[in-house]
Amino acid sequence: MGFKCGIVGLPNVGKSTLFNALTQTAAAQAANYPFCTIEPNVGDVAVPDPRLEKLAAIAKSAEIIPTRITFVDIAGLVRGASKGEGLGNQFLANIREVDAIVHVLRCFEDDDITHVEGKIDPVGDAETVETELMLADLESLEKRVVPIEKKAKSGEKESKEQLALMMKALVLLRDGKPARLADLTPEERGPYSQLGLMTAKPVLYVCNVDEGSAAAGNRFSVAVEEMTKRQGAKSVLISARIEEEVAQLPAAEREEFLSSLGLTEPGLNRLIRAGYDLLGLITFFTAGPKEARAWTVTRGSRAPQGAGVIHTDFEKGFIRAETIAYDAYVTCNGEAGARDAGKFRLEGKDYVIADGDVMHFRFNN
Repeated sequence: MGFKCGIVGLPNVGKSTLFNALTQTAAAQAANYPFCTIEPNVGDVAVPDPRLEKLAAIAKSAEIIPTRITFVDIAGLVRGASKGEGLGNQFLANIREVDAIVHVLRCFEDDDITHVEGKIDPVGDAETVETELMLADLESLEKRVVPIEKKAKSGEKESKEQLALMMKALVLLRDGKPARLADLTPEERGPYSQLGLMTAKPVLYVCNVDEGSAAAGNRFSVAVEEMTKRQGAKSVLISARIEEEVAQLPAAEREEFLSSLGLTEPGLNRLIRAGYDLLGLITFFTAGPKEARAWTVTRGSRAPQGAGVIHTDFEKGFIRAETIAYDAYVTCNGEAGARDAGKFRLEGKDYVIADGDVMHFRFNN
């Protein structure tokens, strides 16, 4: 189950520096945190989760396998991308393939690095990119809606339903608003996502600040934070230059270096976790002498779906899920203690997996 976050932004905002730091960090991680480069601009990184280390220690696991998320470094956008300016067509095609957008905004001043718009205005930059995506979505939908309208008029039920969803998006886009603001029922969300609209994807804003602002931010990042509050979105504060330096340091020196800057952990850890959360993902665990492993499911997934993430046969033959809440597993020092304390549960096919559940699945071969 692969989940992709596309890293986007205008040229010279620190997007590629951030991506390079991500990949260097991942490559430098121990064997327990494997990294693979799928393509030059695609990095598969471990999601930091201290719970996994605790479970492994209790279960005396020989191996630790974290859950992962993919980041894609997408070609820089310029004004007019929706009309093919710059690498516009490539940029838009790559965004359509990701599940969420990580939008890097320049929140630092540096006379040696030119800004494509001639001034430092992260909120304006965000609006530029959003506008290009909305224009591209609008053009795409207006072309596609014509044949669907004809089919809907003929009484075709599926076309009527698709047209209703398209119109929800068109009303927003024509009003200069992103498609993600559509008011959807739970049943509509799946078909709506199939429309392939870029502005329907969730967005995380990354404020790329100078080294001195990495801990507390600056006036540019404050402006972005105010913007995200109005949108109901989220932002993360990061200094790409610091992350690049951290990635090149020996592991033993990283904590001291970060501490000297008033930081408790690399900003990339926050970015990875925020990207994971942005996609509506949660983690459940399996733990034993062989390995302690984190698994990814979407929030709201039921036990058979979790079993299917491990192996499709587990979902087909699902019987029960042996389940222990993470806190109970740690407090009771493992499965045996949890059983003795009455914290061990057998859950059926309707059980909704909770973040942190430690599970073992029973199934028919």
